[in-house]
Amino acid sequence: MSKVRVLVGTRKGAFILSSDGKRENWDVSGPFFAGWEIYHMKGSPVNPERVYVSQTSSWFGQLFQASDDGGKTWYQPGVKPEDAGAPQWPPVKSNRFAYDSSDETGKPLTTHQWYDGTQKPWEFKRVWHVEPSLTDPSTVYAGVEDAAIFKSTDGGANWKEMPGLRGHGTGPNWQPGAGGMCLHTIILDPSNPDRMFIAISAAGAFRTDDGGKTWKPINKGLVSQFIPDPNAEVGHCVHHVAMNPERPNTLFMQKHWDVMRSDDAGDNWKEISGNLPTDFGFVIDVNSNEPETVYVVPIKSDSEHFPLDGKLRVYRSKSGGNEWEELAKGLPEKDCYVNVLRDAMAVDKLDTCGVYFGTTGGQVYVSPNGGDNWKAIVHDLPAVLSVEVQTIP
Repeated sequence: MSKVRVLVGTRKGAFILSSDGKRENWDVSGPFFAGWEIYHMKGSPVNPERVYVSQTSSWFGQLFQASDDGGKTWYQPGVKPEDAGAPQWPPVKSNRFAYDSSDETGKPLTTHQWYDGTQKPWEFKRVWHVEPSLTDPSTVYAGVEDAAIFKSTDGGANWKEMPGLRGHGTGPNWQPGAGGMCLHTIILDPSNPDRMFIAISAAGAFRTDDGGKTWKPINKGLVSQFIPDPNAEVGHCVHHVAMNPERPNTLFMQKHWDVMRSDDAGDNWKEISGNLPTDFGFVIDVNSNEPETVYVVPIKSDSEHFPLDGKLRVYRSKSGGNEWEELAKGLPEKDCYVNVLRDAMAVDKLDTCGVYFGTTGGQVYVSPNGGDNWKAIVHDLPAVLSVEVQTIP
């Protein structure tokens, strides 16, 4: 029987939740890296024992960790054991990334537009998202703040920026969202190794079709308040993008406001918010077995980051959007004022798709039947930043 391993990143460490295919009884291990912010951790789809982790602290800097035994033990790739624990982000020798940050013509790429209209230097703050390769366990991508994308081909020991993203032309006009100017979503196309999708808050979604050499904004159809130009290439606050690997041209997006869908790899978007009670939220995901079944967690507003009426609800559309049903069985009915952050929902790959999400209140919920019923695996973790799932044969 297949097993599942749920990788949970929190404000104060990482946790691993393990169960068999029934997903009824769970073993909880951790905290790993206690006291550190774990913005994201994700396992390799090629080697289920390889797991990558972003470990960060405003006091101690950025570390990148890996495990080759499913999270039992950890190491810093490329770092000698006697140097372990030292602040580490190999491409950045100082907090301000003011070197090797130009395109092939020598044009500086070191500034971004800020809310007050000023230009500020590009500064490395943290790794928001790690995305292992679909084919090579030693290749991994990192989305960082300030927004940029890096690639390692040796398991995280050495990194190189993919400069085409920041250098394609709109980079100086990106602005930070409330959480910072973060590259938080990386999606690899299983049907085309040269295609990749990324999303930035608050710039929008982008796609490369040549392995990262060149990028294009893919935001046509997005409408955002306070952007006077309806044809603006960038400036949209995209919270998350999801894809079922069986349909790599169909993307689903949770924007700052609006739930959106594209059927042409992001070239055009249409709104599918339909009958949702509110179209504001952070997470979105797609059932692994049903490409037209989509999940979101509506939040009251951009100023009140908690569920409507204090009732935690997941909403599901089995028609690819527009028509949504409330999923409530097993979820709190009152006095619940948690949030579900952008990387805090995931699905497994079992025959009956399991859906998982974590909250800022420290709960991690599972539905082993595609959302029909929910159960809390754990209740009292630190605030959950990310949830990922490995399905292990």
